[in-house]
Amino acid sequence: MSKIILIITIFILSCSNQTIYSGKILNDENIKNINFNNKKTLIEQLGEPSFKDPIENKFLYFAEKKNKRSIFKTEIEYSFLFVFDFDEKNNIKSSKVYDLKNQNDIEKVKDITSNDIIKRGLIEKVFGGVGAQQELPTTP
Repeated sequence: MSKIILIITIFILSCSNQTIYSGKILNDENIKNINFNNKKTLIEQLGEPSFKDPIENKFLYFAEKKNKRSIFKTEIEYSFLFVFDFDEKNNIKSSKVYDLKNQNDIEKVKDITSNDIIKRGLIEKVFGGVGAQQELPTTP
């Protein structure tokens, strides 16, 4: 009897359709008017970003919509990453849209982060900053 209840439960759950949103929920109006001039109008239209990059002054918005047909079948309707780069006056310098649904369109960044550890000597690597005199920051 318990096996029959288990099979019926799995059958009912697998037949349910479900729409799952991740990140920002975008409608057709948001996608058509994706060209913004500055940070203020961008936030007014799309809200706060999914991620703020304070080092490079960029906003990243992630939006994904999945349709779950069954336990074994999930279809991604769209998956986008919008990247907005700002200048020092908070005007949009550049914007890029990445279609994450098509993984072949994504290029790897070839920027290399410098590694100062390799340049240091063996003793400095081992002992680090032990005994080093450092100036404390002062506030005006």
